[in-house]
Amino acid sequence: MALALMFEPIRIGGMTVRNRIAAPPHAAMLGALLGTEEEAERYISYWASLARGGTGYLVALNGFVENICPPGFDPQGVGSRKGGVFRHPLFIERMGRLAAEAKGLGACVGTQMIMQGGMPHGPSPALSGPVINLIPHALTRREIGWFVAEYRHSAEQALAAGLGAVELHANHDDLIEWFLSPLTNQRSDDYGGSFEKRMAFLGEILAEIREGVGRQLTVGVRLNMTEAEPGGYDAAQGLAIAGWLQQTGHVDYVHCVMGTGWGFPSYIQTGHFRPGQWADMAGRFKRQLDLPVIYGGRVNRPEVAEEILAAGHADMVAVGRAHLADAGFVAKARGDDARLFRPCIGTNDCINRGVAEGLPFACTVNPALGLGDRAALAPAEKARNLLVVGGGPAGMQLAITARERGHQVELWEKADELGGQVLLATKLPGQAAFIDLVRYQARRLEELGVTVRLGTEATHEALADHGADVIALATGATARRPAIEGADHPAVCDMWQVLRDEVEVGDKVALVVQEDHVAPLAFGDLLARQGKQVTLFIQTNGPAPLVSRYSIGTLLGRLSQAGARLICMEAVTAIDLPAIRTRNIYSQREAVHSGFDSVVLACGGMPEAGLFARLEEARADVHVLGDAYAPRRIVFATQQGYALGKSL
Repeated sequence: MALALMFEPIRIGGMTVRNRIAAPPHAAMLGALLGTEEEAERYISYWASLARGGTGYLVALNGFVENICPPGFDPQGVGSRKGGVFRHPLFIERMGRLAAEAKGLGACVGTQMIMQGGMPHGPSPALSGPVINLIPHALTRREIGWFVAEYRHSAEQALAAGLGAVELHANHDDLIEWFLSPLTNQRSDDYGGSFEKRMAFLGEILAEIREGVGRQLTVGVRLNMTEAEPGGYDAAQGLAIAGWLQQTGHVDYVHCVMGTGWGFPSYIQTGHFRPGQWADMAGRFKRQLDLPVIYGGRVNRPEVAEEILAAGHADMVAVGRAHLADAGFVAKARGDDARLFRPCIGTNDCINRGVAEGLPFACTVNPALGLGDRAALAPAEKARNLLVVGGGPAGMQLAITARERGHQVELWEKADELGGQVLLATKLPGQAAFIDLVRYQARRLEELGVTVRLGTEATHEALADHGADVIALATGATARRPAIEGADHPAVCDMWQVLRDEVEVGDKVALVVQEDHVAPLAFGDLLARQGKQVTLFIQTNGPAPLVSRYSIGTLLGRLSQAGARLICMEAVTAIDLPAIRTRNIYSQREAVHSGFDSVVLACGGMPEAGLFARLEEARADVHVLGDAYAPRRIVFATQQGYALGKSL
């Protein structure tokens, strides 16, 4: 479609924004602005890259407000803080550097102001949902006054740092949302009870900020359009809150979003949801308000942003993860940057790795960002001939990176098309967008002039006789079949066989899960939505332990919707259809489960590393990567491909 509206400037408060694309805070895991100088430089350079790429408004910091806790008490949970950023001795200098650099490149810059609810404070000793069961400390009136003053001070610090805006984080379990919500605000004083009294805390914050900074700062409020949890405010009440915000006269825009930090959906939505799925709801806010409305949620391509604007659903569109994938989101859409657009495929590993596994940041489609590269790849000191065996994401990324550095690259793939196991993954619910990575990588190979030979199976003899200086084996994995008694029964197969349409399963399926991430849950969802009765036997103490709270709720919610049954902590020990025998992984207590006509093994992969083992003994400069090294996820494959290509 023709792109035009997204490039129009807009006036918001005291800012004239050059276009309709905003970037919400989304880069905390890239580096700490207030950490070491190296971390700060990495963080600042990322936001500068978005400004250079044309983005109009950067909400460039998860700006945590100072907390108050008694001595010896430690706040708990994702997003909990003792100390905020605005009183940090480096805040004005570091944020000032970021603001100056981004504004010099044409962007407007602001910060969010955040205080997570329940960590440890709330308006009442009440819970906001079922997955965090820590009763909060109910704020006293004196403590409420302290927080109101702290928001003012934080805004004054933002102004001193040269920022143009602050955005109050009144959503996603923030303390402000807890005051707005009838679920968590059960007070009977001036700060709870009626609608107007639930607004009082936010009203005092807004008034105090305006008292401190006047109109020198644009002030926005990021608001959940409705609360997902029963007992929270609904869409009509969300509209009422937005109307109240407008009538205060203190607010310059409303940023409309959906989701919790853990639910179905979370606010970092998976690919199960349509791009821009809740934009029409934001349109109801836009039609009611005179204030500008920003919509955020699953905006993964410029065309999606344009459609939202063209439909009149918002005045601006917020883009998060797609900026991580490609900082040139705007410039490439406008044609100012002729390079191929790098698509966000929504694996959520940009956040899952850090939250669930404690691993460094990584982006599946933009591995250079995860490894901290801020400049173009350095040319190779000496061009070499590289043969890559395997056309999955690891092999293709290696070929791309090596060719970008000037090496001569040839790639062999035994199948008739590129993509490897990713082609199977695209058949699973929520993962159709994975094909976008395959297409992107294939186009880059073509652009770079990499010699690609499809339908070419590597043998030890062919590789030993090849004249390449370097050989890299990205030969993938085969389905793992654990040694379970009865696993050779004809009604037992593996998940990959089903996805390849090699076998059909019955109507009552036992799914044996020995993998710690998304695939088995997505596969169970697929079968259940085909009308099959599915029971997942999961031997860990919970499903998908390497998936963070931002994704797991959607996977489990869909399984529940489809009627699938999950049995955790049970390892399958024998298959004797129609029965399955299991033992509890802790107590070793045995159990029998009956009524199945099929068993599917979802047990990960086994490395196809035989060629590497033989070739490594016969010649130098042989490498193995991707699932052939150790079966993991796509993000591991692309990171390895990039890192190896950079090192050659």
